[in-house]
Amino acid sequence: MSNNIFLDFLKRKGVSLSVKKYFVDAFSAMAMGLFASLLIGTIFSTISTHTGVEFFAKMSEHCKAVQGAAMAIAIGCSLGASGLVLFSLCVVGHAANLLGGPLGVFVITLLSCELGKIVSKETKIDILVTPTVIIAVGTGLSMLIGPVVAEIMTACGDMIMSFTELQPLWMGILVSVTVGIALTLPISSAAICASIGLVGLAGGAATAGCCAQMIGFAVMSFKENRWGGLVAQGLGTSMLQMGNICKNPLIWIPPTLASAITGPLATCVFKLRIDVNNPIASGMGTCGLVGPIGIISDAGFGSSLEWTGLVLICIILPAILTLIFSSILRRIGWIKQNDLKLDL
Repeated sequence: MSNNIFLDFLKRKGVSLSVKKYFVDAFSAMAMGLFASLLIGTIFSTISTHTGVEFFAKMSEHCKAVQGAAMAIAIGCSLGASGLVLFSLCVVGHAANLLGGPLGVFVITLLSCELGKIVSKETKIDILVTPTVIIAVGTGLSMLIGPVVAEIMTACGDMIMSFTELQPLWMGILVSVTVGIALTLPISSAAICASIGLVGLAGGAATAGCCAQMIGFAVMSFKENRWGGLVAQGLGTSMLQMGNICKNPLIWIPPTLASAITGPLATCVFKLRIDVNNPIASGMGTCGLVGPIGIISDAGFGSSLEWTGLVLICIILPAILTLIFSSILRRIGWIKQNDLKLDL
């Protein structure tokens, strides 16, 4: 009986204990918070560098300064937080990002937000209790586990990037395919890349994989979805195809095979790298052209080989390779008409 009472209380407070809400919705929301702060700030910085307009540089500074708060608010919104709970998460996000990085923000904000929802509006002095509890818990957790989380994620990212430098062929394939698949799954590849700080050559491979998924699905489904589908998937997200993938997983083969080819080409031939200050771009692909912008922003970018590689890896090869593979699968009946149809 007591368990039922407790569960009913959690339900009344909006605490769902849902794996999907925590690890799909909240993680994806965190990526949007990153996009609206760090990522857009990086784009402004790139514009400022190439145009010399100081206004864009100032915009970039302000965007990057609030990335922790932006992620925390995004996560809070996905969890149904409102009022004092949501506003208090600004402080939590700032502290967690400063000490624990993006993954620190994710973990600490989840805990602080749910605890905040539990205590919210339970006393007559809610205006003092709710922010105090949330900020105290969030700051304490940031100091306690933030540095550990940051160190672990940095070590993971450094290991992947080191292996990619040592084995650009095999790691180019592995990183490209893995991050590309993550992009299409209902999780956030951008948040994953940001959490481990995936940049450099490994970031280039990740970008290749993401572009292969987005451009691949956009092109191979053109017959079914026409121009609307081309734009929605090519500049939006290949995640739109998840429903169709669940019905026929074989439609995932062409863009994934394409990523297995473009990844090592990015690392071994064209040496494409993501700028060290823009890890989120590694997991964005052609969404808003963020992936290519992340490559262009790299300090060493600019040779004719790199420009050629950028266009080939991000657009041309994914389109051609996916069309070749998909035409074979259509011919043998593994992909049928309307298997890629979207409700746009």
